[in-house]
Amino acid sequence: MSLLRDAWRTIRPAADDPHGPLPGLLVLLTVVTGLVDAFSYLALGRVFVANMTGNVVFLSFDLGGAPGFVWWASLLAIATFLAGAYAGGFIARSLGSHRGRHLLTAAVWQGALVVVAFVLALLLHAPYRDGGLAVLVVLLGLGMGLQNATARSLSVPDLTTTVLTLTLTGITSDSAQKGQGKLGRRFVSIAAMFVGGLVGAVLVVKGHDAWTLLIATVVLLLVILGAARTTASGDSWTKQR
Repeated sequence: MSLLRDAWRTIRPAADDPHGPLPGLLVLLTVVTGLVDAFSYLALGRVFVANMTGNVVFLSFDLGGAPGFVWWASLLAIATFLAGAYAGGFIARSLGSHRGRHLLTAAVWQGALVVVAFVLALLLHAPYRDGGLAVLVVLLGLGMGLQNATARSLSVPDLTTTVLTLTLTGITSDSAQKGQGKLGRRFVSIAAMFVGGLVGAVLVVKGHDAWTLLIATVVLLLVILGAARTTASGDSWTKQR
């Protein structure tokens, strides 16, 4: 029961949650990660825009002579992700004193980038090649770098929105050391990315790849609306940690 209660309180935080509504909003951003990475890997050709570990490995595969990888796409994704993360750091420095406003600003910028990518994907149609592929990688890489930096600055435990390696490690490692811990929250994070990836994969495989970005835009709109409701709050959770 504690696992289910913890999972539910991650999706719908209690009024006295030390992180306010942030856990639920970060779960939505985790869904966005699954959607966008499904689009980038399956429609743009073996490149991630959120999972930089994958891109480093893909780059090494291509340089090692393995077929099917595009070295410049992986390198471009890494570069634009870093640029987006830098922008996220700038937003954190400017608005980090209020975590709700911080998330709102970052989500608005990320949403704008994903909307432009969606429109471009509609205009170009798959398969995306050369210049079109590069622009899509740039737009989505910037957006996911911004998201990653924002989640890192908000510092909600087990909700990084893009990286699950430590989350998976924590499920077993922490359980062995100190009991169940935050298993519910961790399972919700994993499930959110899984669902986003599954929906994205189904759409891309059926030839509706651009709709993956439309759904990501809708989810980001939910994050924006949720964050907008917090901007006037002076509760303790709004303070940067």
